[in-house]
Amino acid sequence: MKSRKYPISHALTSFNHTTVAPVEAPAPISVKSPAKVHRLPSSIWKKMEGSAGNPLDKAVELTRDFFFREQLPDGYWWAELESNVTITAEYIMLFHFLGMVDKDKERKMANYLLRQQTEEGYWTVWHNGPGDLSTTIEAYFALKLAGYHADHIALRKARDFILANGGILKSRVFTKTFLAMFGEFSWLGVPSMPIELMLLPDWAYLNVYEFSSWARATIIPMSVLMANRPVYKLPPHARVQELYVRPPRPTDYTFTKEDGIFSLKNFFIGVDHLLKIYESSPIRPFKKRATEKVEQWILEHQEKTGDWGGIQPAMLNAILALHCLGYANDHPAVAKGLEALANFTIEDSDSLVLQSCISPVWDTALVLQAMQEASVPLDHPSLIKASQWLLDREVRIKGDWKIKSPDLEPGGWAFEFQNDWYPDVDDSTAVMIAIKDIKVKNTKARQDAIRRGIDWCLGMQSENGGWAAFDKDNTKHMLNKIPFADLEALIDPPTADLTGRMLELMGNFGYTKDHPQAVSALEFLKNEQEPEGPWFGRWGVNYIYGTWYVLIGLEAIGEDMNSPYIKKSVNWIKSRQNLDGGWGEVCDSYWDRTLMGCGPSTASQTSWALMALMAAGEVGCQAVERGIQYLLATQNSDGTWDEEAFTGTGFPKYFMIKYHIYRNCFPLTALGRYRRLTAGTHAQ
Repeated sequence: MKSRKYPISHALTSFNHTTVAPVEAPAPISVKSPAKVHRLPSSIWKKMEGSAGNPLDKAVELTRDFFFREQLPDGYWWAELESNVTITAEYIMLFHFLGMVDKDKERKMANYLLRQQTEEGYWTVWHNGPGDLSTTIEAYFALKLAGYHADHIALRKARDFILANGGILKSRVFTKTFLAMFGEFSWLGVPSMPIELMLLPDWAYLNVYEFSSWARATIIPMSVLMANRPVYKLPPHARVQELYVRPPRPTDYTFTKEDGIFSLKNFFIGVDHLLKIYESSPIRPFKKRATEKVEQWILEHQEKTGDWGGIQPAMLNAILALHCLGYANDHPAVAKGLEALANFTIEDSDSLVLQSCISPVWDTALVLQAMQEASVPLDHPSLIKASQWLLDREVRIKGDWKIKSPDLEPGGWAFEFQNDWYPDVDDSTAVMIAIKDIKVKNTKARQDAIRRGIDWCLGMQSENGGWAAFDKDNTKHMLNKIPFADLEALIDPPTADLTGRMLELMGNFGYTKDHPQAVSALEFLKNEQEPEGPWFGRWGVNYIYGTWYVLIGLEAIGEDMNSPYIKKSVNWIKSRQNLDGGWGEVCDSYWDRTLMGCGPSTASQTSWALMALMAAGEVGCQAVERGIQYLLATQNSDGTWDEEAFTGTGFPKYFMIKYHIYRNCFPLTALGRYRRLTAGTHAQ
């Protein structure tokens, strides 16, 4: 088991939410001319009494040394990836379904669930977020499986919240599926995903490769569960029928029409009803063949480490599918899958939490970039070791992306230790930028890996000029309207943040804005800009994240940073600065546009805003000065920052992430970059 490197602090901190337009400083100083520098006021230099050198240097050194200490023996960095309690709750469910409960581990998982419950009795999807019905139902069910009685105070409070919000019938698809597996919900109420879908050819308008990689890796094994509709009978004490507002009726398992009579959603509801009729028929001539193909797909897509897709939903559902297909718990495929899940856990003497995913490649690339901005020499053994570790993780097989790009040579990097079927553009670009200048021993191997990575990334550009994370032209938005898609995450369309990242990569390796792929990317970004000036952030919260990535990319590719559309985004960033000098944005901005760029200041989001402004030539403006002050003022004595907020995004609105490395690596990058661009003029 992996130890927790970045413990979660549960202390609550009060922040000033007010956002104001900062006082305008003199004309901004161009990043291209670092000789002209706006000095920080003397009050900041007095902050660190008794320290050698100025506070900026001291802050950079503290965090740099922190990361030297945190580097793992093999050369990589890896911090916790925190999400919500459904991941661990479903782990408890898995062991009960397989009949292999470890009571001590279950006790630890239950302890974790109880500690994450709010005083109000519910569980949330992000820190300080609203109560989430499905998350609370799954935690409640897992605790009952672990032996907690319905009269326990934690369950009583949770039950009150669940019933007040509509009970089980109002929960999401995944929650209903897990309950159906234990006989607590009817399989008739689970949206259909017929296993025969696997037989549709790749050229068909609707086939499994039109789903996003994460949806595909989860839905394909789930189709086995839906075809077999297994039920594990529970003892009376573990049942959760008390979570129904009233006894369920047959009509409750149909899907209510919404948004009028004639809508795409209602069309798919009708299709789902027809599929239910088909699935109840004893005559399904293609079911056996489809099941065999799914079984083959699952076995082929298992990594040598036991993982599937590098994410908990795909791994857990693959194990469940194999179990339904008759595989014993000690079968190598199942045993390796269980071992892979165990490697996602963080365990101590009193708690055990399962992570939804792990991010060593991403973490290492980000820290490498930060350490270079901190002026760590390019031939430093720490950087060389990390670079070599990343080079050894290069993906060299054709994954699912080959369906739409069969002639593309394999290359790039994935997010996790092992996920060769699903490299992604974001990790690949981050790695190549991070290792570009490190003095590795075998420079030719590094050069070849980067060439393959660039070619692969360029080959993943979609027709509209943008880039997505894992797939190309994965843009059938209608799929997010089917009843199964209540997370609205069945596709992987191009986004502004990843397109900005690709322009950054291209600019760093000599491409110009006149390159045909850059031209189409720039047009995509202009079309994606919000009326207020920012860009949406698909993989980080939210508009601050998206705008940072875009401005970094535009500057790298050589765009005129004085262009009106860029100035508009710069003014938006400045207008979102908090009174304390920092920036923050709450997860709620994904559905409430009035909260764009609004929220308590955080170290990571402040750093994104600072890097965006510096990319736009604003290194000397007062907004940047105040942001730097905020980071210096909030740094801990060990070089770290505190950050409770979730600033990473899995699925907007529904699945948010807290990368524990963000709060430290991004401030180091921002401070180091500021120091570099101001040419060291902050001597006392």
